[in-house]
Amino acid sequence: MMTRRTLFGGAIAGLGAFVATRFAGAPVARAAGPFEIKHTDAEWKKLLTAEQYYVLREEGTEAPFTSPLNHEKRKGIFACAGCDLPLFDSDTKFESGTGWPSFWMPIKGAVNEIPDPSFGMTRTAVECHRCGGHLGHVFDDGPKPTGLRYCMNGVALTFKPAAA
Repeated sequence: MMTRRTLFGGAIAGLGAFVATRFAGAPVARAAGPFEIKHTDAEWKKLLTAEQYYVLREEGTEAPFTSPLNHEKRKGIFACAGCDLPLFDSDTKFESGTGWPSFWMPIKGAVNEIPDPSFGMTRTAVECHRCGGHLGHVFDDGPKPTGLRYCMNGVALTFKPAAA
């Protein structure tokens, strides 16, 4: 017997299935050419924690407000957790309120920016130039002088304090 509850429940389930299949998105288009640092999936799994592997190699996202790097205020360099390439100078870090470490500019030549059509929208993904590890995304709502916000997964980064 068809009731309003079964009809409504079926409509919600159908909408959920549509959204899951329509907006799951294609994988991020990887930068052309070989990366300097290459490992098999098995090697990456040995080198990285499970969360680092999820973010860097599977293009995942860590939960907001969970990275200790959100609160890092010392002078130094933020590097790729996958290959140790210096990516961001601490002088370009700012508090965006988004829950992820944010920077207004990477170190020249350190990152690749590639279109990311996932979730039914086009964003710009940011990956490490040397190993291809997924770092996060860049948005055009950052502070001067660039107006950009490189919203990075803290788990994809390490911090190296400047020498005293």
